[in-house]
Amino acid sequence: MKMVSMKDVSAACGVSIATVSKALNGQPDIKEETREYIRQVAKEMGYFPNSAAKALKTNRTYNLGVLFTDESRSGLTHDYFSHVLESFKNAAEEKGYDITFINSCKNRPNKMSYLEHARYRGFDGVVIACVDFDDPQVGELVKSSLPVVTIDHLFNNRSTIVSDNVKGMRDLVHYIYEMGHRRIAYIHGADSTVTQNRLSSFYKTCEELGVDIPPEYVREAPYRDTKETYVETEKLLDLKEPPTCIVYPDDFSCFGGINAISERGLKIPDDVSIAGYDGIGIAMQFKPRLTTIVQDTERLGREAAKKLISLIENPKTTIAEQIIVPGKVFSGESVKKL
Repeated sequence: MKMVSMKDVSAACGVSIATVSKALNGQPDIKEETREYIRQVAKEMGYFPNSAAKALKTNRTYNLGVLFTDESRSGLTHDYFSHVLESFKNAAEEKGYDITFINSCKNRPNKMSYLEHARYRGFDGVVIACVDFDDPQVGELVKSSLPVVTIDHLFNNRSTIVSDNVKGMRDLVHYIYEMGHRRIAYIHGADSTVTQNRLSSFYKTCEELGVDIPPEYVREAPYRDTKETYVETEKLLDLKEPPTCIVYPDDFSCFGGINAISERGLKIPDDVSIAGYDGIGIAMQFKPRLTTIVQDTERLGREAAKKLISLIENPKTTIAEQIIVPGKVFSGESVKKL
């Protein structure tokens, strides 16, 4: 089937190729009715601009790379990041960009590095989320000349979009404190910038409130790991003076704690209170509804797309900055008023 060209559209409309080009590119120096007529004819004829020609003309491919490698292998079922990336995709598409995922090592042609693969694909820019930020390949990509935006991790001289984990944890601890709890335990996630900020905020807020946190009240389990949170919850429940409230790394990992608590014949929140982090949909559905911090995943993704496209289209005037997106406490029903 023959591709419809701009020349075919100009012949059908009885105007020059230059006029067709101006109409399809939205240039103001032709009449509105002419522009609309040409666009309608082009649409009926099945004309689509040639992406390769467009790339040559603009020096852009209108394709953004997404580097997303989730250690827990939950992939795009990852409740938090899947919503962030969905918002990123929608915002990018509104600006005429497509998105493509950067393959993991074993699937990349000739074992290319992340940067080599990004250049091989001709990406205009890359967003990086949920990866091992200490990976030298990630460092190589970040230090390159390619426009890059990171989500939830701060690099020098690079734009990053982060949740306000410090304020989020402070607000959550304040809510638990106001509900009368003084024996508060925290099972935090594996080491990362997010974990460090939440953990420091947890300690600092408890100190400001005059709440003593015994060392055995602070434990670690990987994010989204229900098996480990089950084990750590059992250890907390075995203490001579167990906590009255347990804060978990994220909403999904709470399920491990819920199982450990219920298997002992204890009830939430009557016997033990719990709180999560993220505000995933399922946490709002089960009973009692989970007390948590709801992260603004829609804004996180949109801000990432906006900043990355600005870096691509306005490189001289776009400032590398840290954009902090606040979340909010969802009180739920899993923290008892003492």
